[in-house]
Amino acid sequence: MTTTEHAAVVPSFGEDQAGRKLAIICSKGNLDMAYPGLVLANAALGEGVETHLFFTFWGFDMINRKTMADLKLTLLGNTAMHLPQGLGGIPGMTALATHQMRKAIDDLGIPEVPEFLQQIVDSGGHLWACRMSADMQGLEEADLFEEVEAIISAADFIELTAGAQLLFI
Repeated sequence: MTTTEHAAVVPSFGEDQAGRKLAIICSKGNLDMAYPGLVLANAALGEGVETHLFFTFWGFDMINRKTMADLKLTLLGNTAMHLPQGLGGIPGMTALATHQMRKAIDDLGIPEVPEFLQQIVDSGGHLWACRMSADMQGLEEADLFEEVEAIISAADFIELTAGAQLLFI
C-alpha cells in the first residue's frame, strides 16, 4: 500500500482571528476523551485564537501529576468501539485497548498528554483547574501539572472567558 501525502487544506472564511477566544471544558479523563480538547486547543492557538482549558470532574486526571501520563481507554460503556461490550470485561482488554490507542497516537507523531499540555502552554494557551473538583478530590495546586495557572471557581472561569466560544468535552 502506498501512502500519498496531501497538503493541508486550510479554508479561509475572511474573518479576522484577533480578539477571538475559545474556552474548552475538559470533563473526562479517559485517553480517548483527552485528545479532542487538546487537538482543538492546539488548532485554535495555531490560528491565533486566545485559548483556555478548564479541567473539571474526571478531566482532572489530565492535569493530576499522578494520573496524567497513564490515562486509559476502556471498551466498557464505549459503544463507539464497534465491538461487543462483553469483551470489555475480559481481563487485560483495557490494557490492550490503551496500548493500541497509544500506538496509533504515537504512529501519527502526536505527543502524549503531558507533552501536549506543555506544547499548548508554550503556544500561549491557558490551563485552569476547577475549584469544586479539586475540593472533591482533595487536590491542591502542588498535585497538579506545574503549568496549571490556578485553581478557580466555575464563575471565575466564566468571567475570565467572557465572550468566548465554548466547547464542553
